[in-house]
Amino acid sequence: MGYVDLNYRPTSKDIICDFKVGSKLPIREAAKHLAAESSTGTWTKLTTMRKEIENISARAFDIKEDVVRVAYPIELFELGNIPQLLSSVAGNIFGMRNLDNLRLFDIHLPKVYVESFNGPEHGIAGVRKTLGIQNRPLCGTIIKPKLGLKTRFHAKVAYDSWVGGIDIVKDDENLSNQSFNPFKDRVIQTLDMRQKAEGETGEKKAYLPNVTAPIDEMIERAEFVKECGGRYIMVDVITVGFSALNKLLSETRLIVHAHRAMHAAMTRNEKHGISMFVFAKLFRLAGVDQLHTGTVIGKMEGENTAEINEFLREEWHGLKTTFPVASGGLHPGHVPELIRLLGKDIIIQAGGGVHGHPDGTLSGAMAMRQVIDAVMENTSLKSYANKHKELRQAMERWKF
Repeated sequence: MGYVDLNYRPTSKDIICDFKVGSKLPIREAAKHLAAESSTGTWTKLTTMRKEIENISARAFDIKEDVVRVAYPIELFELGNIPQLLSSVAGNIFGMRNLDNLRLFDIHLPKVYVESFNGPEHGIAGVRKTLGIQNRPLCGTIIKPKLGLKTRFHAKVAYDSWVGGIDIVKDDENLSNQSFNPFKDRVIQTLDMRQKAEGETGEKKAYLPNVTAPIDEMIERAEFVKECGGRYIMVDVITVGFSALNKLLSETRLIVHAHRAMHAAMTRNEKHGISMFVFAKLFRLAGVDQLHTGTVIGKMEGENTAEINEFLREEWHGLKTTFPVASGGLHPGHVPELIRLLGKDIIIQAGGGVHGHPDGTLSGAMAMRQVIDAVMENTSLKSYANKHKELRQAMERWKF
């Protein structure tokens, strides 16, 4: 069986995966095991093998040093089924004895496969329309500390954030339905504060409650948010899994914000695992409207964030775009560089960078909005800070 064919030219319907391979075997031999195990091969000769099976076997068609490109005929896959796709191209192959390390760093999906998914319901244009913001980055915060605040104080912190100029307030990834802050109480009280803030500011505001839970409960929570007048939900997309995410997306018309908690267990090791670029493609395919993609700067490990963001915003066989979210260790001083590196079609989220302001959340929110406005007006932060004490205090607090 020809699992390595350097003369093979992929068809327009092939799914192509790019792997970085570490093995004691010669790279061509390692590539053969990789292509075989992820398609039609096994460890021994079979009496059940038929000649026609060779036509749908994967082929390693390009090998350069430790990088192997594998083409998979579309017949190997069920359309509209991301779990099955991953079970093939990122399944048993990661446990093979012959491969010491394996990194799936890119995946190229043909039009016929992409078109079997609906993609995002709202996308960047829909989010901007909902909030009435067209020409600047969106400004977001996360309630901090991430756990421990009682419901009433949580809602008050959200209100202070919105009144100060924040557009989006979200729960953190591990806040769900704890005794000190029950989910339904939190949704009701925080959405009440959102309505109050909208009335006072004249701006649309968004609250993103975390609905992450076992699937039936997750759907019930999303429905409850909708019944209470919410426009958004957030979900931890890695930990709930693609099947649960698919069910959630099919059951709600709300804007869905994807938090990538636990992704680094698979994405961080450059020699092994699955890249965030691959996950970003799959989550856009699944249909999330917003996705954490990294910050380039800040406290979190970055991984080709600019390239990921560019993909989420570009045309892809007719699917709507996904809004990239920069979050993790950010404060107002990071904003100019973020916009320079990542453009204005991003959501900039700062938790500690808002609530850590020396004058509290309201002033921290004002400082974040002020620095975005300064950048969009092409005004230096020093000059802007002369007329805005909140920004000036932030500059003193974080030394920028």
